[in-house]
Amino acid sequence: MSSSFAKPALPHVPTRRALSLDGVWSFRHDSDGIWREARVPAPWQACFEDLAVSFGTATYRRSFSIPADWSGSEIAVCFGAVGEICSVALNGTEIGRHEGGYLPFEIVLPPHLVRDENELQVIATLPDAARHGDTPDFAEIPHGKQSWYGPQAGIWQSVHLEARPALHISSLRLDPHWPEGRLDIRATLSQPVAAALTLTVTDPAGALVATETVQATAGVAAHTLQIQTPAVWSPDAPNLYRAQLSLQPEGASPDAAADERVSTFGFRSFVARDGYLWLNDQPLYLRGALDQDYYPDGFGTPPSLEMLEDQLRKSKAMGLNCLRCHIKVPDPRYYEVADRLGMLIWTEIPNIETFSPAAARRLQETMVGILARDRNHPSIVIWTLINEDWGTRLRESAEQRRWISEMVDWLRAEDPMRLVVDNSACFPNYHVKTDINDYHFYRTATDRRDEWDLLCKEFAGNADWTFSTDDEAVRTGKEPLILSEFGVWGLPDPARLRGDDGRDPWWASYGATWADGTALPQGVEARYRELGLSQVFGPFPAFIEQVQWHQYMNLKYEIEVIRRHPEIGGYVVTELTDVHWEGNGLMDMARNPRVFATALPEVNGDVVIAPGTVTHAVASGGTARFELALSAGGSLVPAGSRLEWALADQRGVVDVPEIRPMQVYETSLDIAVGAVATSLRAPVAFRLLAPNGAPLATNTETLSLYGEREITGSPAFATDREDVEQRLTGLGYGARGPQEAEVFVTDRLTPEMIERIHGGLHVLQIVSKAPGRLRDDTPPRDGPTSIEIDPGAGGLISGAYFTFPGYSLVDRHKSLWRGDWVGNFSWLRRDGPFSHVPGGPLLDLSFNDVVPHQVMTGFRPWEFHGRVHAGVVIGWVHKPAAFLIEKRLGRGKLVATTFRLLGSHLTDDPVSTALLDGLMRLTESP
Repeated sequence: MSSSFAKPALPHVPTRRALSLDGVWSFRHDSDGIWREARVPAPWQACFEDLAVSFGTATYRRSFSIPADWSGSEIAVCFGAVGEICSVALNGTEIGRHEGGYLPFEIVLPPHLVRDENELQVIATLPDAARHGDTPDFAEIPHGKQSWYGPQAGIWQSVHLEARPALHISSLRLDPHWPEGRLDIRATLSQPVAAALTLTVTDPAGALVATETVQATAGVAAHTLQIQTPAVWSPDAPNLYRAQLSLQPEGASPDAAADERVSTFGFRSFVARDGYLWLNDQPLYLRGALDQDYYPDGFGTPPSLEMLEDQLRKSKAMGLNCLRCHIKVPDPRYYEVADRLGMLIWTEIPNIETFSPAAARRLQETMVGILARDRNHPSIVIWTLINEDWGTRLRESAEQRRWISEMVDWLRAEDPMRLVVDNSACFPNYHVKTDINDYHFYRTATDRRDEWDLLCKEFAGNADWTFSTDDEAVRTGKEPLILSEFGVWGLPDPARLRGDDGRDPWWASYGATWADGTALPQGVEARYRELGLSQVFGPFPAFIEQVQWHQYMNLKYEIEVIRRHPEIGGYVVTELTDVHWEGNGLMDMARNPRVFATALPEVNGDVVIAPGTVTHAVASGGTARFELALSAGGSLVPAGSRLEWALADQRGVVDVPEIRPMQVYETSLDIAVGAVATSLRAPVAFRLLAPNGAPLATNTETLSLYGEREITGSPAFATDREDVEQRLTGLGYGARGPQEAEVFVTDRLTPEMIERIHGGLHVLQIVSKAPGRLRDDTPPRDGPTSIEIDPGAGGLISGAYFTFPGYSLVDRHKSLWRGDWVGNFSWLRRDGPFSHVPGGPLLDLSFNDVVPHQVMTGFRPWEFHGRVHAGVVIGWVHKPAAFLIEKRLGRGKLVATTFRLLGSHLTDDPVSTALLDGLMRLTESP
């Protein structure tokens, strides 16, 4: 396992001296007692493959010498973070303990223990699920996503020795108020003494704007100064001021600074008002991504400052203005980069799993530590206390509802410069008291488009399911609506994640315990080969590219639906990067952007064109219909703007009135599609231009245009369903008696029909039945038949394999084939009888009305090498199932499909027509 992590820069305090202790430490884990070398900073799980998912206790040791010129100084060992509980010993004597795996701490080295050559020992413990004496178990400590992606323990942030005066500045709090230009300062000293301090402030250009003397009493200094017309901080203009506080003990000359403290800060305001978020008195449309803050080899330890900068620049290039740093406390450089390069940060307390008085105390103590370390960062604008009710049970416990309400009040008072979310909610939990009414829901547009549309509509209407109705709840109805989690899986290219030795990353062998095994990456290429999917998609890299564009198609649609609702003030996409086996990132773990990265800003910008395509598929000579929505975001679209559109050689213009910030303008557009000779995918380009011709937004919608049908020589059919006869005769097929027909179309299989297939009948089964077997008769039984195991005559029901056609029918609803979270990649072969269906092989939005609600299962892998014409795989190419199969029996054959092809609403649907044409040809064929 790689453990090459760059050293963070030492803290720059001119009057203090520092010695890094990063590098190689001796390491021993209690599970094996073997001494070996570990890299610091890094979790021990990132250093050793055999400890990659380990809990327990480990000992770190290293030697050091104190520089000679440090004589007379107070010397402290400073830890960025050690997970989770640790003790520190100097030369064999314990000098301190700490609990809290995400927060910094320091311990002063007792002078009498310091030698010329010293040994520092750190014993770090990450508890598991068992309770050991007074040590808390894992469930009661703030651990965040360690419960998903694996434990993180040991010295995972930088360590250094610091020499400083015994009397020094311990903390510096800066509260800048915009637009007033007031800077409130509060500093604490290491000793409760009186002292004079000098404060200097420089502006973003480095010019001196203030120098003032500050008096400390009993070790505390509080002061306010005024800065005229301050430069404002925002993602577009990340203006940072610099404050330097210098300490002169009483009686010292003014230029004899004993200690200094330096911090940057920014003037900005961030509030909730009138149902929206406002940044610097301007409405803000939040365009965020969930950032789990995990790195290729280091868990939560960034490999370098350059990677943090690179990922943030890539985030901004994709149109993001916010990162939701998810239930963890990141490396402090994370916020420094966001301050400097300009990104809003929504950050959260790492969650617990079991609520108890001790766990509640730890959560609050963690928040106190976060404030102490991070409150001067202007990039941080939102705090979250609980995510999705993890660790709490707000629906079930009035005590916990009171606790979360009190925590919101406490945090608002502690930090009035930011907004507070109580519980970032999802079904079936809710808010109790919050500054933002945010919610999470996941659907894949290609599989659950109607549900997505309805959820967004209900959410925009301030749905009652987002808030508690219990006595503890406080709801104003003006809380901004933010859809703070949604997303769709793609997959990364495994080749881009492998090491120089060609090995998979260590985490590729994990994930089998998630989502019924579909989250396991290891072996994905082997499964792809085994299923013969190269016949459908081509080489494996082509499959990955198509899956990523499929991810974009779904995200694009979902964002456009959100933007149609002016009541919704923003969203957070899940997620910025893949995390181990979770493949729904806008980038992979190595920060390689998805193939659609340059296209994403079209829908992830401030001003957005939402085409609102009514007809994703249009027959030759038909009409493409759009219910257009132009969303202004936080901008003003001026009167006199115009929307231009283009489809092939057609052009048009729609006049646009003024659109105020956070408002949406809706209009309809019909485009006549001329004669189409051959079916194809055709882009419709949209451009929103200001009155002076400056581009405000662009977007592209791709339609499936269907060519003229060719039914000459089409097979005659018979059917036992009246609606099938009407549909097929309406399409030009000839109806015959069962003996003369070339194809028999039905929705059910009986033993008699199967016997006729054996004798030469070609049957098309358009499946419409309850889950179970594809045939309707009573299944055979397995013994022992003298007892009833399954309901019935005795024994248990035999497997579907033992009766033709040998497959089972499963509802996608309430199964992993539903496609809500782990990606469903549904496909139709576009060769042979279906070569006239444009696009693909993955199903696109034009399939909305026919997409199957059931799958057929029970296939051997070889059957996907030609017998399966349409199917689905889940996640990392698991759980293959079929939508359309062809199977021969004797002199006849069966073609069965779960595509929903019957219903009066499909009469004019070119997709269902094209599928029926292909099915008839496939069924007729030998």
